Amino acid sequence: MTNISIYHNPECSKSRAALALREENDVSPKIIYYLETPSNIGDLKCLLGKFGLQLQDTIRGSEEDFDALGLGDGILSEEIVLDLLQKHLQLLQRPIVIKGDNVVIARPPEDVLSLIGE
Repeated sequence: MTNISIYHNPECSKSRAALALREENDVSPKIIYYLETPSNIGDLKCLLGKFGLQLQDTIRGSEEDFDALGLGDGILSEEIVLDLLQKHLQLLQRPIVIKGDNVVIARPPEDVLSLIGE
């Protein structure tokens, strides 16, 4: 059983590349298709809290909805941003790779390699 998980979007080239790097190194992660089985706010808060991620680091600022939802304004509360993120999961950075108590947002995909030797 693997203790590595990847929040994966098969339509994302970075996500596919990170998954391929894992498989090339004989690591078979648990794949979480987060657009098909969305996380709830509690799951997102857990990711932030457990791994010390900043909320803004988990959001794709390049997505069209980012500005339309006012996410770049810096005036929305964390709860509102989390609620918006849950409703617009395409805004979630990907891939997010977790191994034990460590996490990387694999942008670039080669960042997943830092988890292999742990």
